[in-house]
Amino acid sequence: MQKRNTQQRRRAIIDRLHEHREVMVDELAKLFSTSEVTIRKDLTELENNGLLLRKFGGAVPLPQDSSELSSEKLSARKIAIAQAAATLIKDHNRIIIDSGSTTAALIPELASKIGLVVMTNSLHVANSLLEQENEQKVLMTGGTWDPQSHAFQGKMAEQVLRAYNFDQAFIGAAGLDLYKGTTTFNELTQLSQVMAEVSGEVVVMAESEKLQRKIPNIELPWLAISILVTDDLIADSDKQHIEKQGVKVICAQTKKIGA
Repeated sequence: MQKRNTQQRRRAIIDRLHEHREVMVDELAKLFSTSEVTIRKDLTELENNGLLLRKFGGAVPLPQDSSELSSEKLSARKIAIAQAAATLIKDHNRIIIDSGSTTAALIPELASKIGLVVMTNSLHVANSLLEQENEQKVLMTGGTWDPQSHAFQGKMAEQVLRAYNFDQAFIGAAGLDLYKGTTTFNELTQLSQVMAEVSGEVVVMAESEKLQRKIPNIELPWLAISILVTDDLIADSDKQHIEKQGVKVICAQTKKIGA
């Protein structure tokens, strides 16, 4: 196969992974007429961006949620978590909403709030808030557009955040480590850390299934998190362990959703 540029090759690797459910370094090197070292760099970068998982000699797709819920039920579960998180927001609060599908589920819950100031790094969140009739003040971080997270990242975004003080930050998580905190595939963790630094209260919104995901990069340690809003499928022992680290755990009622 004729050599391609880096982005084309990585897109082709993902396409092949979706088709075959597994890719091997030696096979990819032959397929793309490049070295195994280059392929390993490709797989490492794709893993860091949350697009696959490395394994010995190759890569496999990301694991599915352990419950194998349908998209409708998964959406309902996130809505329940968002509804529980929204009860923490008072009128006239200054809040941050991070990018992500679970945090974005907060948006409809804000329609009844008065006088909010909302900072976000997500174009989707900003546009959806501006469509609401209660005319909240919406601020954007700006910065460098990250196509993997579909949000702004980088030093400029960090500088904008540091110019403000916020009552609360609502942050999602790709994974939860019972002993360490929130985890992510993306190595761009600084913006979430700055969001936590400039907020009086840090609220992480994540399904309990995220505790089953083994993800390499720590994003926020439990020490930096005030509240975890999750679902009521979390094991009592896990809940107690997290609470012992000074984090309040709120469990949204979702068991009927999975029935």
